[in-house]
Amino acid sequence: MKKEDYMNLAFSLAEGAAGQTSPNPPVGSVVVKDGRMVGYGAHLKAGEKHAERMAVEMAGNLANGADVYVTLEPCSHYGKQPPCADFLIEKGIQNVYVAAIDPNPAVSGKGISKLTQAGVRVETGICKTKADIFYRPFFHYIQTKLPFVTIKTAVTADGKIAAYTHDSKWITSEASRLDVHELRNKHDAILVGIHTVLQDNPLLTTRLPQGGKNPIRVVLDTHLRIPASAAVLNQEAPAIIFCGKGASREKASALEAFGVEVIRQDYDSICLYEMLKELGARGVMTLLVEGGAKVNGSFLKQKLFQQLILYMAPKCIGGTEAPSAFGGPGLEAMRFAMPLKFEKIEQIGPDIKITASVQQEGNEHVYGNH
Repeated sequence: MKKEDYMNLAFSLAEGAAGQTSPNPPVGSVVVKDGRMVGYGAHLKAGEKHAERMAVEMAGNLANGADVYVTLEPCSHYGKQPPCADFLIEKGIQNVYVAAIDPNPAVSGKGISKLTQAGVRVETGICKTKADIFYRPFFHYIQTKLPFVTIKTAVTADGKIAAYTHDSKWITSEASRLDVHELRNKHDAILVGIHTVLQDNPLLTTRLPQGGKNPIRVVLDTHLRIPASAAVLNQEAPAIIFCGKGASREKASALEAFGVEVIRQDYDSICLYEMLKELGARGVMTLLVEGGAKVNGSFLKQKLFQQLILYMAPKCIGGTEAPSAFGGPGLEAMRFAMPLKFEKIEQIGPDIKITASVQQEGNEHVYGNH
């Protein structure tokens, strides 16, 4: 097998833990001795053993003189776990192959430096393109202290998210809706606006045949209009409501007594950037926005999202009054349009799923607008 093959195995392990490790990144590792895989591991949860330690421990005595493939640079500092670089040196690892350098200032380059100074041969950039995409949320979080924001929306072939009557069930197929639950399973938090809560009364939980992890549920509700009976307020997962400074304090107290966290901003309307800062400070690395046209339009206007996932159904509904995915006034001219790169196009049942990343060139953030 080639080096890339072993690294792809390590990425498969890391991908299996996506959504479980925040604020740590998901990492996979494989140990190879004499052309044979003798150990493997993945970081499964923040505070637990790192991937390369698990893989090397599985290899046992065979680790001495072996090669280690790891998707992210081994750490060199003490956190909740001891440094992996020291552990690899101690176990006599001969070669370490790394996909991505860790941008965390506490790690970046230091793990590799420690290994090479100890005589371990290190090669970086194996499957770099894959690593750059896979670790984009982690890199964004480390560098900005803000969650990596993905807007998910479902549209008809003519770009509508509902009929003019606001009926929207269902635009896409059952296969696409199941795929959305896979997305929820891999995100730390999910966000909607109060209009979505009042119109659809969603649970915002992960419902997969094999179970899954429920994300933190975030609701933007400037005036605290959310009813106590809202499904999103159940105890299946934590719920956070952001409101404006004029919202009823009695309503806030009643919600808090129900176990809901209410975060009051010192603005008349909700500041998205401050909301993201608050979530980032709580260790939310990835945020899935499943809001309606108004919420999506606000994220677009302030250029506060990094990825768009669009499910397109083979249906047309038409109508100038039927809402599109991004509401509000929109951007003033084509030259201000947010540039995207279509990275993946796939068929989910009868629907098309498009994954697009936001390109940074010409995309200055206007943080703080609200």
